[in-house]
Amino acid sequence: MQNYTAKEGRTIAIISHFLIVGLVISYVLNLNKRNYFASFYVRQMIGFNLMYFIYGTFLYSFLGGWLVWIAFFALWLMSLISSIKCEEKEFPVIGSYFQDWFRSI
Repeated sequence: MQNYTAKEGRTIAIISHFLIVGLVISYVLNLNKRNYFASFYVRQMIGFNLMYFIYGTFLYSFLGGWLVWIAFFALWLMSLISSIKCEEKEFPVIGSYFQDWFRSI
């Protein structure tokens, strides 16, 4: 049953990885049919986009550096590949917090 649910929600999960527009589209698409796998990645990407926004807006001037941007890209790519493979992989360290904070989604 879990594998079927993952395959069913894979398209929405992949769409959620493409900027804010994709996240909004996937959130709206998931409202009608509430797929667990799609909701998992919508929650992950909401947290990721918030983290990316906070870093880019407030912390970049203090911390700076391309290394952090490369780390963001690596996390994003890891998540995208996991959603394509129908695997639920949280972001290291903070992914469980995203699942907890946004559990109503």
